[in-house]
Amino acid sequence: MAANGNWTKSLFIGLWTVLNFCRKLFFNIIFIIIFVGLLIVIMREEDPLTVNADSALYLNLYGTLVIEKEAVDPFEQFMQEAFGEEPENPEVLVRDVVKVIENAQQDSRIKALVLDLHGLTGGGLDKMRTIAEAIEAFKRSEKPVYAIGDYFSQDQYYLAAHADNVYLNPMGALLLEGYGRYGLYVKDMLEKLKVTTHIFRVGTYKSAVEPFIRNDMSDAAKEANKEWLDAYWAQYKADVAAARNMDVSNFDETLQGLLEKFNEAGADFATYALENGWVDALKTREEVRQELVALVGSDENKLGVNVTPYSTYLKVVNPPLPRVQNDMDKVAIVVAKGTILNGNQKAGTIGGDSTARLLRKARLDDNVKAVVLQVDSPGGSSFGSEIIRQEVLELQEAGKPVVVSMSTYAASGGYWISADADKIIASPSTITGSIGVFGMFMTYEKSLDYLGINSDGVGSTELTGLSPTRSLAPEFGQILQNNVESSYNNFITMVADARGMKVDDVDDIAQGRVWIGETALKLGLVDELGDLNDAVMSAADIAGLEKYDSFYVERDLSAQEMFWKEFFGQAMVWAAKWQFSQSDSALMGMVKSVLKEFDTMQQLNDPMGVYILCLQCNVK
Repeated sequence: MAANGNWTKSLFIGLWTVLNFCRKLFFNIIFIIIFVGLLIVIMREEDPLTVNADSALYLNLYGTLVIEKEAVDPFEQFMQEAFGEEPENPEVLVRDVVKVIENAQQDSRIKALVLDLHGLTGGGLDKMRTIAEAIEAFKRSEKPVYAIGDYFSQDQYYLAAHADNVYLNPMGALLLEGYGRYGLYVKDMLEKLKVTTHIFRVGTYKSAVEPFIRNDMSDAAKEANKEWLDAYWAQYKADVAAARNMDVSNFDETLQGLLEKFNEAGADFATYALENGWVDALKTREEVRQELVALVGSDENKLGVNVTPYSTYLKVVNPPLPRVQNDMDKVAIVVAKGTILNGNQKAGTIGGDSTARLLRKARLDDNVKAVVLQVDSPGGSSFGSEIIRQEVLELQEAGKPVVVSMSTYAASGGYWISADADKIIASPSTITGSIGVFGMFMTYEKSLDYLGINSDGVGSTELTGLSPTRSLAPEFGQILQNNVESSYNNFITMVADARGMKVDDVDDIAQGRVWIGETALKLGLVDELGDLNDAVMSAADIAGLEKYDSFYVERDLSAQEMFWKEFFGQAMVWAAKWQFSQSDSALMGMVKSVLKEFDTMQQLNDPMGVYILCLQCNVK
């Protein structure tokens, strides 16, 4: 017995020794990783940030244009910086780009602007227009602007068109395709998996759930989408034509017309772009380099030209220093960007609680006299949207006017949180409206039955047992449909009251239909066309402010977050190279698209399962 006790004791001692060793090993590894990361950062420390004299500002943008970046964990950000890793989805803050260009316009050290846009992966037309206006203002300083590239995508070319000189590689290409909305429809797939899809919706044009219940786009959705896509394309053509001093008829919109011009250009994309007037010259990289060297001189960098990179200049003009508060009257800007979810969400996604808290923070700030709500959202949770709208009403009750500035999207829930504002200012290309409601969930009783799995049991009432593993009772389905219809009636009534319209008139332009900004103005859904600056000035005017300052309201960091942010360094910034070659096969791309549709729906967390979301508000 004693021997058995000693053996047991030895076993536990041995296990504890192993566990203790693993615990120490784990923390030692973490320590080594942090230490090595710090060492790498120190060893890689570059020369002090400087703006080269008589240099060109090298605007090499990598990522998607956004009005607010997604929150990044400080440790993850530190490790990416330390080991030179690339963020999975790089983003470029529009206001950073504008600030850099505006400063460079006045900076005597900057002699030219060079646009290298091969890493720019897109952004709404409103965001690109904002940057294009900054480029046009820069040109008024009589400093030349060059756009250089091996290839230009449609979005990249929108900005490149505003340059004085657009150069394309002789082996490069440029093709303007227009805009479309094409999705994947998975009805047959769900049937093969024996998944039962339960849909509850209101609105002839509320097509957010069509990919799950159809194999093609409905005629109503095609009609609505075609109208706003054509208007969006017309704005693109008008802007580019004006920048290039050409007629809007110069755009090729039929395959036959493109084929004829392409053959006349010797079946060469670069020559086609030159003869069509899209670019000013075809030049190799070395020819471009030599021209830039003749303008601003050479330097010992990868480009071999005396340039100041965008990332360097941004750090110079926008150092990571805390904002110094003053007692001047203020217009607060609250950003509502992303899908609207319930509860608290990080930056880059709208949380019903977290975004409402930002509005409340502005309301409780005595120096804030007016608020601009900058919306870039296709909607989402009905409950989360209402929590935000209620806080907008509280601001107005406190005597602080609210002006909405609509960015690329302000549809469904994005319009719900905007409707009660004192004024709504949209971009001409804003995608808005989509006033409709839907609910959706899936049950898997047939899938489980096919696998030989069954669900059964008892409950104290007929209301128990609601589960994805069981079929949905028809009566409960009717309850959900009635709830969706009630939510829709609340939606159009709220819009009618806020906009001074009749409910029937709102219903006529609602039904889930999407409208572009310039059309929304005619329909009375918005008050003016303009940008964020217009919204700030309008808010100040309504509040009767002559002298004022504006600032972005941001979430206060917790003590723990502040510690790690300080520990890993203030506002680390990197320019991650976007490698198109990293994309997978076309088949994998389609698979990812399907999974993305499911992922988007899975993130939705409305407590009642009711959503005001515009999934079709996606321009490609």
